[in-house]
Amino acid sequence: MSAENSDNKNSKKYLKDAALVIKNGKILDLDTQDLIFKKYEAQNLINKQNHVLLPGFINSHTHLAMSLLKGVADDLPLMTWLKDNIWPAESAFVSKEFVKDGAALALLESIQGGVTCVNDMYFYAEETAKIIHQAGIRGFVSNSILNIPMPWAPTLEECFLKAEQICEQVKNYDLVGATIAPHAPYTNDLESLNKAKLLAEKFNTPIHMHVQETESEVQQHDLLYQQRPLDTLNQLGMLSKKLMAVHMTQISESDIQLLKNTGVSVIHCPESNMKLASGACPVDTLLKNNINVALGTDGSASNNNLDMFGEMRSASFMSKLINQDPESLSAYQLLQMATINGAKALGIENTTGSLEINKSADFIAIDLSDPATQPLYNPISQLVYAAHAHQVTDSWVAGKLIMKNRKVLNLEAEQILNQSKIWQEKISKLLKLE
Repeated sequence: MSAENSDNKNSKKYLKDAALVIKNGKILDLDTQDLIFKKYEAQNLINKQNHVLLPGFINSHTHLAMSLLKGVADDLPLMTWLKDNIWPAESAFVSKEFVKDGAALALLESIQGGVTCVNDMYFYAEETAKIIHQAGIRGFVSNSILNIPMPWAPTLEECFLKAEQICEQVKNYDLVGATIAPHAPYTNDLESLNKAKLLAEKFNTPIHMHVQETESEVQQHDLLYQQRPLDTLNQLGMLSKKLMAVHMTQISESDIQLLKNTGVSVIHCPESNMKLASGACPVDTLLKNNINVALGTDGSASNNNLDMFGEMRSASFMSKLINQDPESLSAYQLLQMATINGAKALGIENTTGSLEINKSADFIAIDLSDPATQPLYNPISQLVYAAHAHQVTDSWVAGKLIMKNRKVLNLEAEQILNQSKIWQEKISKLLKLE
């Protein structure tokens, strides 16, 4: 068994024949098996031969319930996809039941893919919080704030009320937090953006927002305000370590300086950006400027999966191609983006995101004996460039086993899949997809 060890920010080491000691939900010790067995007598010993232990993946941007819309509108540009397909479908179907069933389906897929923490932006977030709690993983939820009337929040005032309510409701759960999520600068006016900032300050929560996702979005904002969206957010005082700016495919030199000076985290969603032809975030440049970049899958309606292995590979290959540099974005940097960088973006890096003594025992076991990852020369390279989600066999959060030998323990897989079929029939009938 190997264990990836992030004992300092420049470390690229991994331990061979490693052992991890867990006590009261935290990592008590981490070292070679010889040393660990000399120091401790285990009450419960789990032996995972041919496996690597890794911090659980942190999906830093997703819309879990949209898994029920997977494949509804493919091969379309962002605004056509959104305005002509997704928003009408959501208006017709989104309800507490839709969110509960969609989030359950998404979490089933996510846990089987090694995700131990999700950062979700959607509606009826109280339902998502319940299912995250039931699944036993870590998560952040939000009720999106938009200036556009929607059935679940017909007025902006109700959007803010629901955003505030979820900040209170998540206090009932140990592993669930909340963010304030104004959808994007193009769906919020200046007044609502400023109000969102004040609400985030009130609850001391991160702000989670789509920013500069497409060229047309930036151009339209410039016509309206005579400046780029990031400049507007800066004037409103929204640029800080508390802001997670999602997508950021359109970045200027002045944007880089703003991001660098204010500590904003960028959430990179390479597969969604490529599929919608939205653009490419210059991740390599951002990292070289010490700007924190984390990985997200976006929702399944625009991806069409929640596979963090795929996101790591896509991010790496996209960066190498754009920069015409095979050294752009190393395998180790991609693992950081999928783990500790996500924790930093969410402000929980002292709790999770790496395998370190005194941190929460959030980790996964990946079987590298699979033909896809043999022969094995470098575990880190194989994890990023060759491994697949089905190789994740076991998963722990806060020291508790939530998946054992590919079986997700706290969710009823058969019931969740049956519910997804019922939704598929309803949605197909109304949208005439059959």
